[in-house]
Amino acid sequence: MNRPLLIENARVVDPASGTDARGAVLIENGVVTDLALAGPVGVPEGAEVIDAGGLILAPGLVDMRVFTGEPGKEYRETLQSAGEAAAAGGVTSFVMMPDTAPVVDDGALVDFLIRRAKATSRVNVLPAAAITKGLAGQEITEFGLLKEAGAVCLSDGRHSIQSAALLRTAMSYAANYGMTFVHHVSDRSLTGDGVMNEGLFATVLGLKGIPREAETIPLARDLQLAALTGTTYHAAQISCRQSVDLVAAARSRNKRVTAGVSINNLALNENDIGRYRTFFKLSTPLRAEDDRQAVIEGLRNGTIDTIHSDHDPQDSEVKRQPFAEASDGAIGLETLLAAALRLVHSDDVDLLTVLRALTSRPADILGLPSGRIARGAPADLILLDLDYPWQVSERDIRSRSRNTSFEGARLAGKVMRTWVAGETVFQQAD
Repeated sequence: MNRPLLIENARVVDPASGTDARGAVLIENGVVTDLALAGPVGVPEGAEVIDAGGLILAPGLVDMRVFTGEPGKEYRETLQSAGEAAAAGGVTSFVMMPDTAPVVDDGALVDFLIRRAKATSRVNVLPAAAITKGLAGQEITEFGLLKEAGAVCLSDGRHSIQSAALLRTAMSYAANYGMTFVHHVSDRSLTGDGVMNEGLFATVLGLKGIPREAETIPLARDLQLAALTGTTYHAAQISCRQSVDLVAAARSRNKRVTAGVSINNLALNENDIGRYRTFFKLSTPLRAEDDRQAVIEGLRNGTIDTIHSDHDPQDSEVKRQPFAEASDGAIGLETLLAAALRLVHSDDVDLLTVLRALTSRPADILGLPSGRIARGAPADLILLDLDYPWQVSERDIRSRSRNTSFEGARLAGKVMRTWVAGETVFQQAD
């Protein structure tokens, strides 16, 4: 049995309940057993007591979109290295996308990954199961067996299903099994050979653009099919004003619709590509500043539910290429929270809204008990210094890959300590 743990003198911020007050939290056997706000809390005999020093005590982050290398490409990322990066960034649970080798489209592999993660990762790894076999978009997988094995949702990861008929069938089965349907929206024929946002800047750089319609057309289709089938639908990541408007309109009629946004599309825009900087080559691409402001407004007004890292480790051989030939993707587990806090420091979005999109909302969408500070909830918590200044440096990255979009960025706000089930999995050295 672990010793009880009391975290006192903390600014307790729990977006699920709207709490933001000075208080203390008691943890026993991996769960929160007591919560005292502006009042005393009973301290069991022999308990470890930690003085938070007025820092923010918040739920651990739940990241809904993380790619790993394991199995198949462990040189890019293992479950262990991803867990270490996540813990340092305050992410206590992440959804692992099925884009691995082999693809996570079989119940036995889901079971293996859960056991492998428990043995090697410091945080909770939640496998997403593929919607289609081999992510090929041709034949749906065995949803019931995948759910029984422990898959938390259905997704084809970075792939987008092109057939509306197949999508309708898949959504209908997902609704029958009560599984959240997470889909990346991209029309392959409109994306074509595009490598960045379509517009003047792409023309100046001499690069082929990806129009916003490559996102909005399949999104409009998905939203109609979601209403038709009654499935719980989550647009994996949206990036432009038109998409925000589509989701807002759909949500007024269908409460089972939610949407996410990558931290990259919240914190960066197409101009960050500069002179062909391939660490900024992403899918969905970085859009114009007007679009970035639109997704910020969507987050502020509740149209966008979740913020995720879109953590996608790539080795230098595939990133240090001419821009048009480089692979998409950037790592983000360690910078997710600090980059999101830019919106708080700039007064664009309040702290509770940002933390809600990183904790309780993704937990609610996935049906998880985490993402909140409440009696009986898992003691997955972070201690956050909101104003801690630091600079992203490649030498300090814990991920096996180094393709960060925030190299050299000066950020304010850092996780000082991370607990998973009441156990410390990360502590800031200084």
